[in-house]
Amino acid sequence: MAGAGISTPSGIPDFRSPGSGLYDNLQQYDIPYPEAIFEINYFHHNPKPFFALAKELYPGNYKPNYTHYFIRLLHDKGLLHRIYTQNIDGLERLAGIPSTKLVEAHGTFATATCTVCQTSYPGEDLRADILESKVPKCPTCKGVIKPDVVFFGEELPQCFFLYLTDFPLADLLVVMGTSLEVEPFASLAGAVRNSVPRVLINRDLVGPFVYRAPRHNDVLELGDVVSGVERFADKLGWKEELNKLIAVETGKEWFPHCTVVERLNQTKQQVN
Repeated sequence: MAGAGISTPSGIPDFRSPGSGLYDNLQQYDIPYPEAIFEINYFHHNPKPFFALAKELYPGNYKPNYTHYFIRLLHDKGLLHRIYTQNIDGLERLAGIPSTKLVEAHGTFATATCTVCQTSYPGEDLRADILESKVPKCPTCKGVIKPDVVFFGEELPQCFFLYLTDFPLADLLVVMGTSLEVEPFASLAGAVRNSVPRVLINRDLVGPFVYRAPRHNDVLELGDVVSGVERFADKLGWKEELNKLIAVETGKEWFPHCTVVERLNQTKQQVN
């Protein structure tokens, strides 16, 4: 399970952090209250604020980070049954995690639907309009084309309900970078069997890890998410393998906990 906290190291703001979170910085979009930007009724009334925000968040503006590639490595090793993500940034896809292993619980920019005639479109068809600050319109009926992001007041995608069969089969649940405040996603953390270990890699203690009695096999790694994932990879003996994967995928080696000068020196040593 993953939330906005795995993408903040890529430069994407989360929603709820005081001062720096998305909801605290929406004044520029001229909306009556922060949550309105993701309310379907408000979108039908005025879609422009959402598309202004979409221009900033649109896939391609940001790159996957260490945590996304850790999840990719789980997949490469045949250990990833599924990732359930709250994120709409598409960074899991960019990291190479196949769609069959991915449940985007709050929707995706990868596909879109006309709000009038319900015609489906590839998300890429909207890119030019969104990046040019235009509201995408259906060529057939001239209705507004909305990315398949789940708004307040809309149903979750059908793939979300894979959890009914996925979670009883899990032998480990890793929860990363989420406040576990939004239902029904938050309840998934309690959906695995009591015998299944749960690893929380997160800035804060959240959800059932707070308001229910802790399970004897819960593991808590609180603090910076990337640092926690680095320690997890190190304990598993995967650190070098993960660095190589990142190097192959991005062309850049990952030097955790180094200063810029130290990273430059290590890069020079590799070249030499």
